[in-house]
Amino acid sequence: MFLKTSFTTLIVGVFVVYVLHTCWVMYGIVYTKPCDSPKADNCITPFLAGNPKLQLSIYASVKPNADGGHTLIHREEDFDVNSKFERIVNVSLPKKTRNNGTLYALIFVHQAGLNPWQDPRQVHLVAQLTTYMVPKPPEISLISGEDQTQGQKQEDQKKKQRDGSSGAGTRAKGGATASTDHPVSHWRSRLTLNIVGDHFLFDREYLPSDVHRYLRVFQNGKKMVYLPLLFVDELSNRVKDLVEINGSSTELPLTVLYDAISLGRLRFWIHMQDAVYSLQQFGFTEKDADEIKGIFVDTNLYFLALTFFVAAFHLLFDFLAFKNDISFWKQKKSMVGMSSKAVLWRCFSTIVIFLYLFDEQTSLLVLIPAGIGSIIEVWKVKKAFKIQIFWKGGKPTFLFGKLDESERRTEEYDTLAMKYLSYLLYPLCIGGAVYALIFLRYKSWYSWLINSLVNGVYAFGFLFMLPQLFVNYKLKSVAHLPWKAFMYKAFNTFIDDVFAFIITMPTSHRLACFRDDVVFLIYLYQRWLYPVDRTRINEYGISYDEKPKGKAHKD
Repeated sequence: MFLKTSFTTLIVGVFVVYVLHTCWVMYGIVYTKPCDSPKADNCITPFLAGNPKLQLSIYASVKPNADGGHTLIHREEDFDVNSKFERIVNVSLPKKTRNNGTLYALIFVHQAGLNPWQDPRQVHLVAQLTTYMVPKPPEISLISGEDQTQGQKQEDQKKKQRDGSSGAGTRAKGGATASTDHPVSHWRSRLTLNIVGDHFLFDREYLPSDVHRYLRVFQNGKKMVYLPLLFVDELSNRVKDLVEINGSSTELPLTVLYDAISLGRLRFWIHMQDAVYSLQQFGFTEKDADEIKGIFVDTNLYFLALTFFVAAFHLLFDFLAFKNDISFWKQKKSMVGMSSKAVLWRCFSTIVIFLYLFDEQTSLLVLIPAGIGSIIEVWKVKKAFKIQIFWKGGKPTFLFGKLDESERRTEEYDTLAMKYLSYLLYPLCIGGAVYALIFLRYKSWYSWLINSLVNGVYAFGFLFMLPQLFVNYKLKSVAHLPWKAFMYKAFNTFIDDVFAFIITMPTSHRLACFRDDVVFLIYLYQRWLYPVDRTRINEYGISYDEKPKGKAHKD
């Protein structure tokens, strides 16, 4: 017990040190030491302090250095650094870009009335307007064979008939794109630009390294002056905004968004953007990186800090629940009071969710933990049913252990609960699967099967927690449950409730957060109703109030 307590205390201690260290690092990122005296020689003053007249010009080119020509796609004549705006422009795509090529945006902030290519006081950045990604396979109706494009055509025809005009409605050019496993060029429909609006005085001795690569300085008499800090927000480029480019896509819309930001936010954004880029260098795909981008887009720094603390505690409780759960099942010798059907169901549902995430090409950040969880649940089933595996001639032989009298009584209650539950569960699952087959579209029959199963798990999965409640009621005891692991999971459930309507997640998963609370409250009521008798010897032969042998008891 001492070793277990010490290990848990060590983990909590490491967690506290990690949180404090992260807070210190975050403070160092968002805070920059300013120059104490504006007249000092080591100060770098902002060019924007003189209120110069500026223009914003954006060019498109097939090469980042504008070799081979460039085309002006937008110019903001009276550019005010502190005025937020949004513009939608149509960009003509060169033939090379349409043939699975690339396209770049060259963004200039320069003095009004001057050619940006000849202005010595200009700042510019290069951003990709295209990226490569494997296109999503087309979904079809498994009964009629109609795909999404055909359905769109029929809707357009009906709309034309209602309007009485052959010109009503606009259909995307090129039709459906054949499914391919090779990356194809996609159009980034958003370009988000930022400039630091603060007139911050930099100290050359304490110049942040992250800002250094965005800083362009020139000598103005005895003073050092830095030009506007221009930044392209790559985190705002989400997978949902990508548009696949085909041979007939001659022109595509581009939404240009601009807003001024603070220096602290700029530095934070640079670090986050570099972190996402590093993940992509390690093999993360555009979709994998998109999961991380979703945390930062359209979120203020205070909410991000709150999200970090909650996520850190969530991770701590996850680890402690995992540790105690494994420890409980490792020592488990008897299934008295435990619903074996519930264990089997958790294993089945975990595997179904893993296959669903794999079919949806979910991020590895989600897929790997789900796979590990599936392996652990299979191990629990082996322990619950006392399965032994023997290998003979390369073929496995499975041997199931026998149940004692107490375990058989638990199994009878478990079977009775499942019998009542099946009257409600099976019709609902079958009805949902038939409805999805008729009215929804899927990539394949396998995709329909996995989606139907996972919808059943999300919608009705909590019903499989009820047999354990029924067994508790019949035995009038909850001493057989892994309460430490259960309480850690319960804390995580309440944390999930707080962010269920804030963090982006499927609606079915959001509802699942709240349905688990109901079952948890019933478990708590049963724990109060059936208090643990600490003098009774449990299935391990241990009494919690048993006095240690060999030591005198003091009155």
